[in-house]
Amino acid sequence: MSRNIIKVDDPVLEIKNLFVSYNKDKYAVTDVSAGIVRNKVTAIMGPSGCGKSTMLRAINRIHDLYPNIETKGEIFLNGQNTSDISTIMLRRKIGMVFQRPNPFPTMSIQENVLAGYHLNGIRLKKDEKEEIVEKSLKDVALWNEVKDSLKKKGSFLSGGQQQRLCIARALAFKPDVVLLDEPTSALDPVATKKVEELLMELREKYTILLVTHNMSQASRISDYSMFMYLGELVEYGKTKNMFINPVDTRTEEYLTGKFS
Repeated sequence: MSRNIIKVDDPVLEIKNLFVSYNKDKYAVTDVSAGIVRNKVTAIMGPSGCGKSTMLRAINRIHDLYPNIETKGEIFLNGQNTSDISTIMLRRKIGMVFQRPNPFPTMSIQENVLAGYHLNGIRLKKDEKEEIVEKSLKDVALWNEVKDSLKKKGSFLSGGQQQRLCIARALAFKPDVVLLDEPTSALDPVATKKVEELLMELREKYTILLVTHNMSQASRISDYSMFMYLGELVEYGKTKNMFINPVDTRTEEYLTGKFS
């Protein structure tokens, strides 16, 4: 293990020698190996095009949908190789929230929370639905704001509320890990603050892996940070240590704004 990459005992996710290429001549992610610490927020930082989002999508096997994308290496969830888990089951265990809030526009708030069950053909009793909706919305501090409007469309909500609804949708399956790809980049400062506060609370129950361009956000809310550059995992450790005393010169240059 490189001196720049921490060793994690009993990781919830373990990435081993991950390569991802969009064409045969160029890798977007190159030989990344790392363990993700359980019940913590881990931020993935780096300039545009460095492989942050690509790595996140590889964890959730979204690349399986695109035959031109080649993925090599192994990813383990609680010790089980994710290639041995069906994509349906994997996406129940590893939830994903994207950059822009994307509630299903034709569905009500309640239906949005339960969308994963519906799309997977899982039938629920009325009281089960009500329990899952209430718990998921409470987990994202949205219940009191929408409990009297559950039949309204998700698009009725503000941008920040929509993003919290999308997080609730990911939490409805009680995943082990939640992946977030720049979840606040489309939000105003007030909504961003609410989502950040939410993520800090959610780490009590979930492992959170967060792609962010916002270094201030990473320093505020993450326990651990990764710095990626040109597809390589350059440095990975406790956020506080990385920001105060980065090991690699490239990390220091990025954190001090010498390159973007």
